[in-house]
Amino acid sequence: MATRVLVLGAGMVGGVMAADLAEEPGFEVTIADVREENLAKASARAGGRVRTVRADLSSPAEIGRLAGGADMVCGALASRLGFAALRAVIESGRNYCDISFMAEDALELDELAKSRGVTAVVDCGVAPGMSNMCAGAGEASFDRCEKIEIYVGGLPRERRWPFEYKAGFAPADVIEEYTRPSRIVEHGKVVVREALSEPELMDFAGVGTLEAFNTDGLRSICRTLRAPCMVEKTLRYPGHIELMRVLRHIGLFSEEAVEVPGADGGRVRVRPRDLIATLMFPQWTYAPGEEDLTVMRIVVTGERGGVRERATWDLLDLFDTRTGATSMSRTTAFPCTIMARMIAKGEYRRPGVVVPELIGQEKGVLDRVLQELGRRGVRYSVKRERV
Repeated sequence: MATRVLVLGAGMVGGVMAADLAEEPGFEVTIADVREENLAKASARAGGRVRTVRADLSSPAEIGRLAGGADMVCGALASRLGFAALRAVIESGRNYCDISFMAEDALELDELAKSRGVTAVVDCGVAPGMSNMCAGAGEASFDRCEKIEIYVGGLPRERRWPFEYKAGFAPADVIEEYTRPSRIVEHGKVVVREALSEPELMDFAGVGTLEAFNTDGLRSICRTLRAPCMVEKTLRYPGHIELMRVLRHIGLFSEEAVEVPGADGGRVRVRPRDLIATLMFPQWTYAPGEEDLTVMRIVVTGERGGVRERATWDLLDLFDTRTGATSMSRTTAFPCTIMARMIAKGEYRRPGVVVPELIGQEKGVLDRVLQELGRRGVRYSVKRERV
């Protein structure tokens, strides 16, 4: 009997998810989205091998209805929809694997998932996702872990004025990175830093010099891993940070409505973030065939057997010219689909809400995920050295 897999969201990442899952013998894949154009693109990417359903995924009731007809569900929704979708899928009693960058604490639903016997893996993309798995594996390999550092960015291969950036995922979620307070760990305590703060320059082979800044990417790692110092920073081409700080400073990222003169001489209320989304997001959208890259480095330092060592995972992934899939969509989608396969086949089971760093601590799982990523052309280099 075929395994019915449902993908929520047919955007850049969801479309790649559905196409990858449709390669699995015995999987019947359905993808849902409210936008017909997204569904058409997803169907074309999968060679017509997926069923498409138009649905309002802002409705938990609709998600629950769709999930009830599936055996396994994958989530590729914007962050603002992530938590409600997670709850709806868990309440339907279906296993779930999700990439949403939700602001809410997904672990609040852990007991609900356990009570329903549901394995719900969250934050299972590239970062959060693979960054967590590698950090978890690194921490578990040491007798005493000292420091965890994560640096990651999705960038256009060609820098262009004025932003020197384009969004490889929902632009609204990029703005979240620039506004959401950043949690880091210093001397064993969680502290909060302003997003876009503490910039530093770093060099990456094949890319050059990038600037790194604080974002709220540690997420659950702040609580689940034991290291006195932990930080996650986003990477951009030099100059982008200052421009975003200026836009934020003048209030253009604010969600609080302001009054402005209307066309009829009256006054109208406008949310600045809606305005900048209308004006700026089209300029952040990749044109068909426009190439991007993903760069990431995870560094875990600690002591093992009395010897101080450093474990490093490096990724440099480029746009796939064969399939036309962006690097960010592939590096984000594939960890989710790999874990979804394992869950659907009964090869991974852990009832509750599961964060990827805990998966990384389980023997052999990260190695398998890295192997599967390599088969799809996403290759991490791994190095361990004395320091």
